[in-house]
Amino acid sequence: QVTGHLDDCTCDVETIDAFNNYKLFPRLNELLESDYFRYYKVNLKKPCPFWNDKSHCGIRDCAVKPCPSDEVPDGIRSGSYKYSEEANNLAEECEEAKRLGAVDGSLSKETQQAVLQWTRHDDSSDSFCEADDIYSPDAEYVDLLLNPERYTGYKGPDAWKIWNSIYEENCFKPQNVKRPLASGRGDDGGHTFYKWLKGVCVEKRAFYKLISGLHASINIHLSARYLLQDTWSEKKWGPNVTEFQQRFDEVITRGEGPRRLKNLYFLYLIELRALSKVLPFFERPGFQLYTGNKSHDAEMKNLLLEILHLAKSFPLHFDENSFFAGNKKEAAKLKEEFRLHFKNISKIMDCVGCFKCRLWGKLQTQGLGTALKILFSENLIEKIPESGPSYGFQLTRQEIVALFNAFGRISTSVRELENFRNILRNMR
Repeated sequence: QVTGHLDDCTCDVETIDAFNNYKLFPRLNELLESDYFRYYKVNLKKPCPFWNDKSHCGIRDCAVKPCPSDEVPDGIRSGSYKYSEEANNLAEECEEAKRLGAVDGSLSKETQQAVLQWTRHDDSSDSFCEADDIYSPDAEYVDLLLNPERYTGYKGPDAWKIWNSIYEENCFKPQNVKRPLASGRGDDGGHTFYKWLKGVCVEKRAFYKLISGLHASINIHLSARYLLQDTWSEKKWGPNVTEFQQRFDEVITRGEGPRRLKNLYFLYLIELRALSKVLPFFERPGFQLYTGNKSHDAEMKNLLLEILHLAKSFPLHFDENSFFAGNKKEAAKLKEEFRLHFKNISKIMDCVGCFKCRLWGKLQTQGLGTALKILFSENLIEKIPESGPSYGFQLTRQEIVALFNAFGRISTSVRELENFRNILRNMR
């Protein structure tokens, strides 16, 4: 039942379905199965910064199996993703400079300046996420293909508390405006809520839609990879139509389900736009997907560029120029609020009690945060030199892996929707 035009965009559902399901999704899947993209370093032991929560999910399917370090390709473990001699020399100088410390008075002015430029991309001022300290002893590599996002049985008050904290405290929403379908609050079918949403600025509306879209995407994955059979001999995962309908059916959710799904498409457009914008960063000869297997890495870089060119060719891109376009001072203040709200949401992921849900929650918020960072760094990306280092705009390997895997999750959701449509059609 989700069809037609999307609010705040020039695009429609059908265009995205055709583009994603038949052009982009198959290529993206192939990329995400490669070594560079399947290993993600994450610290799942960070304590929850907002409330004292020791309740970890005891269900088997909540567990995450980290990788023994000898299984992770050398190139990824070494942290260097350079092939060209020029880039290697620069990387060594940079490492040396980091060791000496940026404030070391014995460094020449030029070197100090270079060090500051190199470390600028680590500066949190352009970051929308609370990034893990990947050098912490608690950070481990996880093989995403061996720990797929699916239904784990994690639900109830603990899971509700996470989403409630995200929506109630981080989506610019006043306390007196109740969310649609909020339990036991004299719900008016979302009338007051949508009236409020319509009246706020486009940025705050977009923020809510991005979070709602992410929530919808996660719920689609849980419904599409549901534990259908659990016996001593085998586990069977597959689509659970009842679960899907409870979350998205127009009648059961009193019209809320289709809105959630439209927000998923909105999120798709935002992340797709970021991929189309970041092409110059990846096109540089100095950038390599370094795993240590030279021919495979070159092949994967070609596939990556093919995907980015495909993203760029999408006919009805979201126009982010409508964001933060008013009075400069007001716009800067709003952008900072937007960034801090999102950063807070990335911190809430450390409160998720199910480790598998925490892993995918952290990855998807970091991916969306990286997409936002790209959209708001357009001027820096335009200035990237064709060769040599990109001082002004940088992405770490963590951000790159999160960006593409997060988009892979949304792309999968759009594909799964078509599958549910077909199942429901055949049931009638």
